[in-house]
Amino acid sequence: MPIGTLLSRFDEPLASRLRFLLEVDGLKSVIRGSRIADGSRRENTAEYSWHIALFALVLAPHHAAGRIDPLRVVSMLLIHDLVEIDCGDAPLFDEVAAATQAAREAVAAGRLFGLLQAPQATEFLVLWVEFEAAETDDARFAKAIDRLQPILPNHAVGGGTWTDYDVDETRERSLTRRIADGSPALWDVAEAVINDAVRRGWLKPAIT
Repeated sequence: MPIGTLLSRFDEPLASRLRFLLEVDGLKSVIRGSRIADGSRRENTAEYSWHIALFALVLAPHHAAGRIDPLRVVSMLLIHDLVEIDCGDAPLFDEVAAATQAAREAVAAGRLFGLLQAPQATEFLVLWVEFEAAETDDARFAKAIDRLQPILPNHAVGGGTWTDYDVDETRERSLTRRIADGSPALWDVAEAVINDAVRRGWLKPAIT
């Protein structure tokens, strides 16, 4: 019996929640540009989502705001990349793909969260929009985590997407400086990683 037929035996909203969870299994097949820290392969977006959620839990004491809700931050980080099931991953350094990514992701968010019933569908969409806008303390910290994680494996593998896309430190800082909005302490970490990567030749020095 097909799984969809089996799930239809259950009452809503349980059936819709199970169908949604089965649909988002597709995130495991979305391959990102970034490599895992041992350099052996590229990560998938499901792995990335797990990692940044754990980053948020571990690094929550270093947020910039007076108070954040770690559960809301983790929730944003777990759902914000689900849209890549429809859109794929658009690396920050790929300007062509990034130009249309926001519009495509908004459509994908409507479809995916629409698989759930209200009010949960609305709750997820509101969290997704809040993360994208990055205007609340929770969202700013979530964005900081989202920007911090990729630079650590880039350094660990000796360049990663920095060398793939011929990135210089000015461009890297312009894309990651929002880390400081969510956590000055984590921005200090990012600066140290970037400076060391430049020194080692894994990230091009600023163009003057």
